[in-house]
Amino acid sequence: MRPRHPEAHRTEHIGWLRAAVLGANDGIVSTASLVLGVAAAGASAADILVAGVAGLVAGSMSMAAGEYVSVHSQADTERADLQRERAELAVDQAGELRELTAIYVARGLDPALAAQVAVQLTAHDALGAHARDELGISATLSARPVQAALASAASFAVGAVLPLAVALVAPRSLLLALVGGLSLVFLAMLGALAARAGGAPMARAAWRVSFWGALAMGLTAAVGAVFGTAV
Repeated sequence: MRPRHPEAHRTEHIGWLRAAVLGANDGIVSTASLVLGVAAAGASAADILVAGVAGLVAGSMSMAAGEYVSVHSQADTERADLQRERAELAVDQAGELRELTAIYVARGLDPALAAQVAVQLTAHDALGAHARDELGISATLSARPVQAALASAASFAVGAVLPLAVALVAPRSLLLALVGGLSLVFLAMLGALAARAGGAPMARAAWRVSFWGALAMGLTAAVGAVFGTAV
């Protein structure tokens, strides 16, 4: 029995990690911005919470739908490419073998070894070899629409709950400062954790998401203050 490869790579989690981080980041930024904009417009505490909860529900569903459609389009493209490759293998095996050999030569193998590798991989799994080495499609990085949609929706809801919880307990006089400040803390923590999971610099990621979050919340609060319209 062939031993299982012991190494774990971060790219194995890239699909759900990307969707989860994007969802949580959007949940914090959009909900905090909505709460700040409505609060700056002079709305009551009850109206602020209603607006925040409505934003949570709408945002979760929007994220799920958008992610599903986007990733499903990627999956459709992958299936179409695989179907085309399957048809080409059926009608021109020699040509596909030469193509695979050329790919390995371009990657640094000498022609004789490249031809030997191409022959062996074709005998083992021709479509799999072409999918991986010609098309760049693998089981690890293939599109998973349902997984991405669920991860986005759930993470958006989790992110949105954080500023909502602050708005629920904060005194009205301190709501703007507490929601804005703590949301930036949440964003920095999210950026750092995502960077750690992906093996990237934590400080840079934390600063990046905090900057854009602060910009979004500041602009939304300014709009609410200028128009002064209670929701």
